[in-house]
Amino acid sequence: MASQYSSKHGIVSRPPYELYMSFADMRNFLNMLPEDKRQGVTADFDTIETTVQGFHVGVKVRSRVPYSLIELEDHDAPFHFRVSLHFDAADHPGKTDFHLEVQAELNLMLKMLLGSKIQGALDKIVDSLVDISEGRMPEGFDPSQFPGFNS
Repeated sequence: MASQYSSKHGIVSRPPYELYMSFADMRNFLNMLPEDKRQGVTADFDTIETTVQGFHVGVKVRSRVPYSLIELEDHDAPFHFRVSLHFDAADHPGKTDFHLEVQAELNLMLKMLLGSKIQGALDKIVDSLVDISEGRMPEGFDPSQFPGFNS
């Protein structure tokens, strides 16, 4: 049975098309990693792959709905999962209501180990994206790697 997780919603100070384009190309995810964590990570437009604690983990784009939704799914990972990134127009022009949803086929042990960590990570991603869009940079973040976020 699939476990479902939904992040909080965050209002990102960028229009949906701009935010969407930052996530549409999987190679951009490499820029989100600190330089010392990029070794062994490979990416092209549709996929990103690495090895984590001896397990090969890959993610591929399942679908793209321009400027509103990107769906990712596992690609040769130890368990099946799907991630949906939602880019909805916010009430204020030039802003995006952003949130994430995850469905994961986790056995009981993995659910106990990872369940709360997944939820916390999703909320942290949203909070970080909101902070970045408002000029508050997380430690180690290099805004020059993300042209859409340069002020």
